[in-house]
Amino acid sequence: MSDLAVQPVPRRATVRDDVERVLVVTAHPDDVDFGAAGTVATWTAAGIEVAYCICTSGDAGGFDDTPRERMAPLREAEQVAAAAVLGVSDVRFLGYPDGRLVPSIELRRDISREIRRFRPQRVLTQSPEIFWRRLGASHPDHRAAGEAALAAVYPDARNPFAHPELLAEGMQAWTVPELWMMGAPEERQDHAVDITATVERKLAALGEHVSQTAHRSDIGDWVRALSGGVARRFGLPAGHLAEAFQVVAIE
Repeated sequence: MSDLAVQPVPRRATVRDDVERVLVVTAHPDDVDFGAAGTVATWTAAGIEVAYCICTSGDAGGFDDTPRERMAPLREAEQVAAAAVLGVSDVRFLGYPDGRLVPSIELRRDISREIRRFRPQRVLTQSPEIFWRRLGASHPDHRAAGEAALAAVYPDARNPFAHPELLAEGMQAWTVPELWMMGAPEERQDHAVDITATVERKLAALGEHVSQTAHRSDIGDWVRALSGGVARRFGLPAGHLAEAFQVVAIE
């Protein structure tokens, strides 16, 4: 019997339908495109404004002999181009060192600054938990970004007395009512977004990350197999594709 045959149908989260702005917080350039580009494309198509906050510039990435000093600006440019494919133009890089990200007070402050600046009703970030069946989703930087973003959503960004330097910059407190996490363990995933209509835009966005994907000829097959499995697990019609998230309502 296959794993799919014995898995229970996931519980379903209730998600907000009044979202106008979504802030995406990830560790590296390309993380959002691997994990949620199809979803971002559905949001921008629906008129939702999306902004990206990328904690590092991906300077420890790459699969060829590109000089290290060129990698960070190259990956930033790739992420900006990939974002444009999905209709996102607001992309900020925090400049933390790739491969050494920790959920520090400084990182929490800097993500809180972006939340207060953009004032989103939803933040999408990476899960701070380990996904043992897909360990690649749980890179230590991913988990650090997720933990820091979670702390920024609650309690930092909403607390006017947290990070007083932000108030000095004119950044007023902002309450985010909903948090989505990608790369969460399957038992935590409780919401799926149908990306059947946007998968080609996801693949186009991934294609902009040449330094990370040019060495692979199987990206399209991999994405379709993975997202097809998610769709089946959530009971979507045959042939559909989906991305899965853990959704947390913040009271």
